[in-house]
Amino acid sequence: MTRRNVIIVGAAGRDFHNFNTYYRDNDHFNIVAFTATQIPDIEGRRYPPQLSGELYPEGVPIYAEEDLPKLIKELNVDECIFSYSDVSYQHVMSVGAIVEAAGASFVMLGPKDTQVKSSKPLISVGAVRTGSGKSQTSRRIIEILMENSLSVVAIRHPMPYGDLVAQRVQRFAELADLDKHNCTIEEMEEYEPHIVRGNVIYAGVDYEAILREAENDPNRCDVIVWDGGNNDFPFYVSDLHVTVVDPHRPDHELTYYPGEITLRIADVVVINKIDSAEPVGVETVRRNITAVNPNAIVIDAASDLTIDDPSVVEGKTVLAIEDGPTLTHGGMKIGAGVVAAQRFGAVGFVDPRPYTVGTLSETFKIYPEIGTVLPAMGYGKQQLRDLEATINNIECDAVVIGTPIDLSRVIKIEKPFTRVYYNLKEIGHPNLSDVLEDFIREKIR
Repeated sequence: MTRRNVIIVGAAGRDFHNFNTYYRDNDHFNIVAFTATQIPDIEGRRYPPQLSGELYPEGVPIYAEEDLPKLIKELNVDECIFSYSDVSYQHVMSVGAIVEAAGASFVMLGPKDTQVKSSKPLISVGAVRTGSGKSQTSRRIIEILMENSLSVVAIRHPMPYGDLVAQRVQRFAELADLDKHNCTIEEMEEYEPHIVRGNVIYAGVDYEAILREAENDPNRCDVIVWDGGNNDFPFYVSDLHVTVVDPHRPDHELTYYPGEITLRIADVVVINKIDSAEPVGVETVRRNITAVNPNAIVIDAASDLTIDDPSVVEGKTVLAIEDGPTLTHGGMKIGAGVVAAQRFGAVGFVDPRPYTVGTLSETFKIYPEIGTVLPAMGYGKQQLRDLEATINNIECDAVVIGTPIDLSRVIKIEKPFTRVYYNLKEIGHPNLSDVLEDFIREKIR
């Protein structure tokens, strides 16, 4: 039997999961390479033999996606498997055109081939775009479950940017675990809010192994919450799937991959940010939900903002620091930092671009649409140093930190600063408590 040569086109997340669940032990295929995009400094690595199974004793090389046409020719590739998310349909089919022009077939894998079944009740949370408010929705769900005396274990969509063998299964139960696992800022942004609320969160590379350890967590596990990322559809079979939509980006729920999938499979759709979005955006999103998923329960919600010290902001010209992926992958122009600064009386914002150094300057070249806010980039020690130097270079009265971690814990900020917090606040009924009351009664008790 001739094995079909395959390249998995990814970004260090869904690509590895597709390999682990569908290809690793499948002798019908020969995975000749991964390609990588979106993530700094990941190409040139290798998916390690310790994780690759018996068919790949030397592991699998990882190349830059820009080399895809050449790789298809040189490696005699039959199929390319598109395996990353939060991209427009135009982008997806542009990659498809590159693949097919080089002679290979362009393929996507769906839930049936890639989802793993849990022995525990499982709630999954996704979003149609990065930055929609998926994480705060996950936190709200976990709070409600914990209020019902349930022990919750969260599992986060992958962000494996370091040593893949060491990151095979990661467990975060206290802040010291962030240092133990050499987390990037992006990872901290997702894990730290769970830790400080008192629940355990898992992540890593091998998501079946992660699931089995989470099911048997030492702190007990009554229910698992899949805290999805990058608007991907869940890695696990869900008993309840919640999708968050963002009326600041109306129609994106129908034009981004795989955001539309997460909307179509949702049992519950949360329309977030109703308090700050234009009414026409809210109505557009509501109309699109009805068109593609009329049976979903729709919950209206606001992103409730609070700030540590309003006096730091009031009457000041400030630098706004925002969650990095929301600005880069998500394409948003503003985030919680800007909204909170305006709400609490800032008189202006400083453009960080003239002051950036090193990798932060490169970030603005790659994503020029970011504009006049600073993404909290920190994919390595050098980038952390560049972030710190950039912030301290900027001439401003104060710094408003909209990223969901205590940034001052990892870098030194030499200016007055204050943190912004944002939590999901449901408006009216139905709400998440109503939905989860039914879920607990039917699936747990």
